[in-house]
Amino acid sequence: MSAATQARRVDPRLEIVVFQQGRYVAYAACGLPFFIAGQVPRVEALILYPPEHFRQERGIDVRVRHQVQRIDLRARVLEGTDHEAGRTFREPFDRLVIATGGSADRPALPGADLQGLFTLRTPEDGLALNAYLEAGEARRAAVVGGGYIGLELAEALRHRGLEVSLFEALPQVLPMVDGALAGRVAAAARAAGVRLHFGTAVTAFEGAPGGRVRAVCGGGERHPAELVVLATGTRPNVALAAAAGVPLGHTGAISVDRKLHTGLFGVYAAGDCAEATHCLTGRPVYLPQGTTANRQGHVAGGNAAGASLCFPGILGTLATKVFGLEVARTGLSEQEARDAGFAAVAARAQAPSRSRYFPGAGRIDVLLVGDRRSGRLLGAQMVGAEGVAKRLDVLAAALHAGMTVEQVVAMDLTYAPPVAPATDPVIVAARALLKAMR
Repeated sequence: MSAATQARRVDPRLEIVVFQQGRYVAYAACGLPFFIAGQVPRVEALILYPPEHFRQERGIDVRVRHQVQRIDLRARVLEGTDHEAGRTFREPFDRLVIATGGSADRPALPGADLQGLFTLRTPEDGLALNAYLEAGEARRAAVVGGGYIGLELAEALRHRGLEVSLFEALPQVLPMVDGALAGRVAAAARAAGVRLHFGTAVTAFEGAPGGRVRAVCGGGERHPAELVVLATGTRPNVALAAAAGVPLGHTGAISVDRKLHTGLFGVYAAGDCAEATHCLTGRPVYLPQGTTANRQGHVAGGNAAGASLCFPGILGTLATKVFGLEVARTGLSEQEARDAGFAAVAARAQAPSRSRYFPGAGRIDVLLVGDRRSGRLLGAQMVGAEGVAKRLDVLAAALHAGMTVEQVVAMDLTYAPPVAPATDPVIVAARALLKAMR
């Protein structure tokens, strides 16, 4: 919807039509785990605007439950099914923004079609999972995948009183985070009662009579579970675009340039179906995030309406809060930096979130990555009970500005005993990295 809204800003006279396969538009998908946890009492709270808002306030024709099934680029026509009316439709277009999003990865394993297996991407997904929980069908839950969403769901299910086991094929949670920092999160998850199974690839789901799941199989063992949530990643929804001849990149998502143009006349792509350029490497990557989708939609929609906007790229800036810890990262890990050709150096530091003597001060663990040749900052990761996400944003801004580690050390940051020590954790870590780089 950010694409349609920006197109309207650029040209108030345009006829703008949005086709949405589901019932909901403009919803906060990242809030769904908190709906499952009961912290957000109603899924409707995650709906930012109903379709009527766009029709009445912005002059955008939003058609829900309309599934586009074919893009005819030669005739400049969309073909599909109106599931509300039970009929087909054809819609001509001059400019097209493909924003088909992504789907939760659902491994093709034995038993994957059993009742009681869920993914969580849409409000409909959230309502289905919540209804299953409210029916009291499950006492034990298995979460497959130890990334951000998997951890958020594990915590949510613990909030709902279930026994929870989490399965991760790699040897740690949060594979995109340094192992030592991820270890702190794993310890907090275990303390909250989550059973962690690392190095355990799920191979099958076992069903009970009647077709409900009753166990997860992996690592040569059988783990009882009446509920399974799959959180193994996102894949781009590109079948529609690919069938129309829209080029895909090496990541499997739609290839776009800085203007989010696909290379086909008048056709743009944005969001979880499209690649993005990494600011530090200049290479196309697939890192689906709501923030990226919103920013890309702004550019693609504006350009489709006649503007000349450029998408500046992404850093992969992420944050979450699980089991009492904030976790955040931006830029490149040490290994990613080396793979990109940098002379990567990493340094770790610990510092208090507030003045040490002030009640409630907690430890923040920081990892910074820099380039020995240029002196530039390349990446940052943090874990702590408080004050992590916004400090990480400071470092994301430093990355966008191309700052050196020495310049980060010289930054003038806040100090007040209840919220920050005299030497902020950002500065403590930057000093450690500067020393390691010399």
